[in-house]
Amino acid sequence: MAEKQTKKRCIVYCRKSVEDAEMQSFNSIDAQREAGENYIASQKANGWVCIPTRYDDYGYSGGNTNRPALQQLMQDCEAGLVDIIVVYKIDRLSRSICDFSELVKKFDEYGVQFVAVTQEINTATSSGRMMLNILMTFAQYEREIISERTKDKLSASKKKGLYTGGVVVMGYKAVDKKLVIVPEEAELVRRIFQRYIEIQSPKIIAAELNAESRKTKTGKPWTTAAVYRILNNHTYVGEINYKGTIIYEGEHDAIIDEQTWVRTREILKANNPVKDPSKRTRRDIPLRGIIKCGHCGCPMMPSYAKKKGVTYYYYLCENHEKSTGLSECPVKKVPAGMVEQLVQEQLDKVFHSHDVLVELAARTQLPQRVISDIFRENFWTQVTPAEFTRMAQLILDKVTLFEDHIELDIKSSGMESIMEEFTENDA
Repeated sequence: MAEKQTKKRCIVYCRKSVEDAEMQSFNSIDAQREAGENYIASQKANGWVCIPTRYDDYGYSGGNTNRPALQQLMQDCEAGLVDIIVVYKIDRLSRSICDFSELVKKFDEYGVQFVAVTQEINTATSSGRMMLNILMTFAQYEREIISERTKDKLSASKKKGLYTGGVVVMGYKAVDKKLVIVPEEAELVRRIFQRYIEIQSPKIIAAELNAESRKTKTGKPWTTAAVYRILNNHTYVGEINYKGTIIYEGEHDAIIDEQTWVRTREILKANNPVKDPSKRTRRDIPLRGIIKCGHCGCPMMPSYAKKKGVTYYYYLCENHEKSTGLSECPVKKVPAGMVEQLVQEQLDKVFHSHDVLVELAARTQLPQRVISDIFRENFWTQVTPAEFTRMAQLILDKVTLFEDHIELDIKSSGMESIMEEFTENDA
């Protein structure tokens, strides 16, 4: 123990959101490293030694932990190769309070000390921890303000009918930030709408297109779902769909005329009639049949109760409900909304983890950043309840709920299906 106190292995972690030009010899990464190394040198009397291994993340956001150098650093900390982590400012390590809290817990677990040079923060002291929490709170507040401004700008652009980026649907191409019709693709889109009015079968339409070796926008075979996405895309009638519910008039030219669009809507509605309201599910139950109690392994059943005219939904441990001797089960009954929010937060982390991004990039042949943009931060909390239910049932094999945490078992085939849907993006 004494030997470790006399010689403390220090590393400098550096991060820059946007890479500098290659010709620039001295960038902010260099400035961060120089400040960190100078600080370590000033602590030589305390046994601090800077080890040569570099942990630099160029062009990565601090909003998540999906950074190769940071992931390698955490592995080295776990292996006992690092005693002290030095950063220029705390936002170089993370801009998210939740992520930073998890990192600090890991540092404590691995016995690693954290120091921010310009903010005089040292997690080895109680005052250092207090200052750290205060600064992170303000950093998170600033980040949320920026996020709100970005959303407001996006909403304003949509209201004006402007194209705001993303994967371009079949029938169009992006030119100077505007959607321009591609004649050959537009003809195929018109054919799909016309054939649907004639035969009313997306499955047959997909089979016909595949028989002719026609491909989607991303070069994949046609599926029933891909045809449905074409038929339901407001872009083709010259409109902009915002958050799935709000429709604005677009500045781009329409491919489908109003009469064809209305007739298609009528057929789709007739082929998907609303069921008897008395038999309708009271609420979307995304974890139905897949959530289990981590204490006894029994299924957790959807349940609800009414109080003063308000309906409250729960997931109830089957053993607890039957009173089979496990009445002391710590899980018992939990609010459905709380559990589903935890699942959404875990899915957000899964789809932003480095390993998952690497695997999905390899399977889809898409850059990791494109996948990160698709599953942007808070993606899972922003989808509609019905869409979340569908996607949860598709990708979750099992959800195990414990008293103090939750575990997800993911279907790899389900993740591939989700990626196929979003990379096709309405074909």
